[in-house]
Amino acid sequence: MAYSGPFQPGDRVQLTDPKRRHHTFVLERGGKYFTHKGEISHDDIIGLDEGSVVRSQLGSEYLCFRHLYVDHVLSMPRGAAVIYPKDTAQILVEGDIFPGARVLEAGAGSGALTIALLRAVGEQGTVFSWEVRGDHLEFAQENVATYFRDTPQNWRPRLGDLADATRGELGEPVDRIVLDMVEPWHFLGTVADLLIPGGVLMTYVATVPQLMKTMEGIRQARCFTEPRAWETLLREWRVEGLATRPEHRMNAHTAFLVWARRLADGVTPPRPQRRARR
Repeated sequence: MAYSGPFQPGDRVQLTDPKRRHHTFVLERGGKYFTHKGEISHDDIIGLDEGSVVRSQLGSEYLCFRHLYVDHVLSMPRGAAVIYPKDTAQILVEGDIFPGARVLEAGAGSGALTIALLRAVGEQGTVFSWEVRGDHLEFAQENVATYFRDTPQNWRPRLGDLADATRGELGEPVDRIVLDMVEPWHFLGTVADLLIPGGVLMTYVATVPQLMKTMEGIRQARCFTEPRAWETLLREWRVEGLATRPEHRMNAHTAFLVWARRLADGVTPPRPQRRARR
């Protein structure tokens, strides 16, 4: 799949009609796409630059762009809820996912974060995805293969419990760990064993009780820095002259993100000094 340049066979193209409805399909020589406004020939799109307009058999106009990561995530089949782009962006930046990194994620879900991690680590990096449910792993494998048009060689999906993961199986400790699990605090001992000193741990939890138990679990493990927690809220705006205003709907709470770093072996964290209460 090309990421830029004229459209080629195999590209996933997204057409937008005058009512801003999206139609997505993969281009192939001689292919046809049928809409209620008439058929569209794939050959009429192949060779065009992105941002071009194609007309259906009945004369309706459609804008043509490649299918972006965010489009794929929001439209792909899913068995488990996906990590939405607003949280994925925070994980990639706050988690410092760098090219060449070895990243372990536990809770592959439907593969949305997996795709982003594979893009971030590049061909020289490796992503290990542990998933305890076989049906979820199947969705992840299908969605990742669909996005990349094949299963990436640097992806290591694994059906099993993270508690069974060992350094020997991974080859060496990993640089980053991301947990999207119901009870991540139960696996902090495994995380401490698999993560390099200075490595970043991030967890994705949905509820306040999960947040509290995760934070306290990290503190009690005494091999991580003081954890940080936050959530990301996203509100779009409608900009139409004097009618400019926030959208009535917004992407509010999806989950809490918790961040901490692994300490060196044998080091215990200094006791945090909190401001005295009057």
